[in-house]
Amino acid sequence: MTAEEFKALLDANSEMVEKIKYTAHLIHDSVNQNYDDKPYSFHLDAVVDILIPYIPEVCPDEGDVVPLIFGAFFHDTIEDARMTYNDVMKEAKKMFDNDKALLATEIVFALTNDKGRTRAERAGEKYYEGIRQTPYAPLVKACDRLANVSYSVAQEDDRRNSAMKVVYRREMPHFLESIISPLAATDPRFSVPKGLIRSLMDIVEE
Repeated sequence: MTAEEFKALLDANSEMVEKIKYTAHLIHDSVNQNYDDKPYSFHLDAVVDILIPYIPEVCPDEGDVVPLIFGAFFHDTIEDARMTYNDVMKEAKKMFDNDKALLATEIVFALTNDKGRTRAERAGEKYYEGIRQTPYAPLVKACDRLANVSYSVAQEDDRRNSAMKVVYRREMPHFLESIISPLAATDPRFSVPKGLIRSLMDIVEE
């Protein structure tokens, strides 16, 4: 879709997007989850802000746009906000038909870490395989990572975030290799735009 068509689509669905945003914020607020000293909505909004410009590159069906945005706003609700898969599906079905609700919910499920004692166990091969096999999940995961890295880089006076920058730099080659799906060769829904990959590489190399 063209930039003009995409803008018109967002404008036509602005009320629904705001409802999705409000609901996701409320869910994380209800469990008192924060992002450092900020409300967790700070992170959710950052992920969606990164996502929006890349949607036209990966989205062949206009009907996928709002479910994709839902997936981005809700991506941490199962992992961090005590939601279940069925809880997310219930929220999605309030806004979409069954097929699009499934699309949105599967993005959230794909981005939910596995159970594990360490960071590596929580994001192991099974986790990344799920991302590679789920439409739009590689894109949302890349946006999530860029939002986290950008925040850490901006907080270099903070010891914890400076340490996380080192972790992200060390992980980046494996991370990119893990989210790149072979399905992207024939289906753009599984792709990660080159500009987004470049932004991820550039920020850890600063």
